[in-house]
Amino acid sequence: MKILMLAPTPFFADRGCHVRIYEEAHALTSRGHEVRIVTYHLGRDMPGIATRRIVRIPWYRKLAAGPSWHKPYLDLLLFFKAWQTACSFRPQLIHAHLHEGAFIGLLLKKVLQLPLLFDCQGSLTMELADHGFARPGSLLYRCFAAIERRINRAADAIVTSSGAGRTDLLERWQVPADKVAALIDGVDTAVFKPYPRAEVRQRLKVPAAVPLVVYLGVLNSYQGIDTLLAAMVLLKARGSKLRFLVMGFPEERYREQARLLGVDDMVTFPGRIDYAKAAVYLSAGDLAVSPKISLTEANGKLFNYMACGLPTVAFDTPVNREILGETGVYAQFGDAGDLANRLETLAANEGERTRLAGLVREKAEREHSWRARGEVLEGVYRDLLRRWARRSRR
Repeated sequence: MKILMLAPTPFFADRGCHVRIYEEAHALTSRGHEVRIVTYHLGRDMPGIATRRIVRIPWYRKLAAGPSWHKPYLDLLLFFKAWQTACSFRPQLIHAHLHEGAFIGLLLKKVLQLPLLFDCQGSLTMELADHGFARPGSLLYRCFAAIERRINRAADAIVTSSGAGRTDLLERWQVPADKVAALIDGVDTAVFKPYPRAEVRQRLKVPAAVPLVVYLGVLNSYQGIDTLLAAMVLLKARGSKLRFLVMGFPEERYREQARLLGVDDMVTFPGRIDYAKAAVYLSAGDLAVSPKISLTEANGKLFNYMACGLPTVAFDTPVNREILGETGVYAQFGDAGDLANRLETLAANEGERTRLAGLVREKAEREHSWRARGEVLEGVYRDLLRRWARRSRR
């Protein structure tokens, strides 16, 4: 099959949304399909993935996640670039990531007469609220809710990055069940695997005996970084020896916040980590943490933690339970005190860490490989094309 993939984001920029886009495209190309990703001017090309970019906009340099008032004209440029690419590529279907991509996809669908698959990675309105861009109940929020409802209902098929995302579409947005399939994130277990822990620790000057907690992902409030810093404050007050390696961007705000809270001596913010080096950095840790407090988005970092054999502490949410199952250690949702307790207890129990390390790696290989996800996505495509052909014959 020939797939036109819309990515209204600065792909590739070493964060969760981009990893899903890349891994889907990689899984599809490895199965013999042709993929063209159309994206913004920013980001870097990934090996083996054909990428087409809009014209360079010199004043727009934002790589971090979140809404921006620049998006409307960037997405207009993306529409025309996708149209131009489709005229030469002749795709069989449109695979649109995020609600912005699906909105552009709806316009292209009418122009090109192609079926549209919407890859939903969370609620648009909930994301805007999480970022503080639109207050729930406000006029702006209600306008975006109307757009979200239109997109959800107009797509020909939808895949969600979590089971909770599918439930949200069915219950809150009343999308027909036969149109929505859960395609939860996965991991390339050949890339993400345990590496020797000494290399990064030596670089960061973390002694081998010091328990190290690692985090890798976007740094913002709905990822729970403020809550994680609050847990560090509690741990320091107890005299805890735990150290934290918090990887991702934008890191400047949290580096300063850690200094003001007096915990800068127990946390390192190395900034953005190249996807190709992420597994090596993760392997420096004794355990991993995901304090994410968004209830509608997936949590792709957990797959990488698991594949690297890291026992993981996360908040008790349906999404985290769906991924980690019985291999996770769960803190009470949003509770910095309980998060601190769980981290401290697990760090002190080497036997439990060793047991969980084996379980999470085995679960990642057995249940969460992108090879298996690629087969599922291919099946969704074939079903979509069959239904589209039947509709076209009427």
